[in-house]
Amino acid sequence: MKLKKVLCVAMAALTAFGAAACGGNTTGNTGADTGSVTTDGTETSDAADEGTSGDNQVLKVAAVETAYGAQIWQDVCAAFEASHPGVTVELTIDKKLEDVITPEMKSGVYPDVIMRAVGGEQALTETFVKDNNVEDLTDVLSMTVPGEDVTVGDKILPGFVDNSITNPYGDGKTYLMPMFYGPCGLFYNQGLLDEKGWTVPTTWDEMWELGDKAKAEGIALFTYPTTGYFDAFFYALLHEAMGSKQFTQAMNYGEGIWETEEAQTVFDIIEKLATYTEPTTPANANDNDFQKNQQLILDNKAIFMPNGTWVVGEMAEAPRAEGFEWGFTALPAIVEDGERASYTFFEQVWMPKGAENKDLGKEFIAYLYSDEAAEIFASGDSPAVQPIVGMSEKLSGDNKLFYSIYDNGAVAVMDAFATTDPVEGITVRGTFFDPVNSLVTGDKTKDDWVSQIISDSDALRAALKQ
Repeated sequence: MKLKKVLCVAMAALTAFGAAACGGNTTGNTGADTGSVTTDGTETSDAADEGTSGDNQVLKVAAVETAYGAQIWQDVCAAFEASHPGVTVELTIDKKLEDVITPEMKSGVYPDVIMRAVGGEQALTETFVKDNNVEDLTDVLSMTVPGEDVTVGDKILPGFVDNSITNPYGDGKTYLMPMFYGPCGLFYNQGLLDEKGWTVPTTWDEMWELGDKAKAEGIALFTYPTTGYFDAFFYALLHEAMGSKQFTQAMNYGEGIWETEEAQTVFDIIEKLATYTEPTTPANANDNDFQKNQQLILDNKAIFMPNGTWVVGEMAEAPRAEGFEWGFTALPAIVEDGERASYTFFEQVWMPKGAENKDLGKEFIAYLYSDEAAEIFASGDSPAVQPIVGMSEKLSGDNKLFYSIYDNGAVAVMDAFATTDPVEGITVRGTFFDPVNSLVTGDKTKDDWVSQIISDSDALRAALKQ
């Protein structure tokens, strides 16, 4: 895939798609304590890994299990062991990774490598970033990919290591390395549109017209899995309305930015979209029931939902309407011939400062960008696509459609709200995204929501990382 236009601004980020699949089984260590995490990476206990000397080295890897499944991580770890004689990888993988690794981390025993994106409900990665307990991985970019003759930095697609997510402190250094990426936009059933003779809206005015047609036939225009999925939607819509300069100000909670005409346009669109949303959506918009909302698309009970490419694998075994065919589009433009945007979600892999085996951990991270590892990751029914040169050309079927969105004119947006010091009672998700549920149910008005955003932004702006 050729990224026609990648937009990256110097801010630190929170994004919420990493929590798409939750609640399940464990491979590796187990634990049940779900309390808050203290990320004092300067102290480790005597129980820390002792298998890092000589030729027999033990590498502790912890990865969240998402819709891509656990097998790809098991296979990649096995391949790394095969290419590094004397190395044993202890893999911990779980849908509720925080619950599993938190007890040991509280006692000072950390994984060497953690694959957990920002945006999880327990904010594990954000907590480590805010507490300055993530290891500097800038040197990994200059490492040669194991088994190849190219550096990691040359292998990764442009824009993926020079943004506010991977470089959260704005100091020119990379602390979170980019992993599986996917365009985020609106998914729908192309078969339904073909059956009804409806076309995909290219503007929001056309979107409302389609919503009225669908309502007349008992079909909702819109649904969403959880409010967490509004991050990518919100960022793309903001960029459509604001353009790069104002978008950057918004991501840094700029004073007065939420009272501008452009911001009000965004709030108006979301308020109106709430009235076109399937009414049962908020009740199921949680990590246990979110697939019920996704099922609305497959059952032709709603037309569009924001999501990422993993949804295809996630719903692979779900029943569906006759003639169902996945469709995917960028957000409609606000004005005729205006910008149409699609957020680019990507996950992150990182290293706690308290890791015992840092050199081997960095070697493992470098290996994740090898052709061998990338092919393993992409081998599942729902391919996990690494952001490396030439990878998209190897895709087929639905994924060819999804990853070509930027070749068809959509603008790729790749940043999010700036990282701050902790502010009691305030989170990005709680301020900007969760209130959408209340807009749909009618428990909160647009003015209530905007007032909260303005007030919380004042507090977040004052707590920006310096």
